[in-house]
Amino acid sequence: MQTFFVEIKCKLGKTYDVASRLADAEIASEIYSTAGNFDILAKFHVDDEVDIGHFVGEKVQQIPDIVDTHTIITFKAF
Repeated sequence: MQTFFVEIKCKLGKTYDVASRLADAEIASEIYSTAGNFDILAKFHVDDEVDIGHFVGEKVQQIPDIVDTHTIITFKAF
């Protein structure tokens, strides 16, 4: 299982719409509203054979009103 996070920047005034669509898609395990350069932080778990880049491009970035994303890949260090 791979775990990663995606920071999501939304069009102005569309953060709650994007978060709702993301929740409705049932692809994120956790969704948070954030302050700063991005509006949403979402946590994902995918099987080891899933390509994270394709997953983000095909499942996350296709959600309407997303302007930008930043993917953070995690590694088991401890």
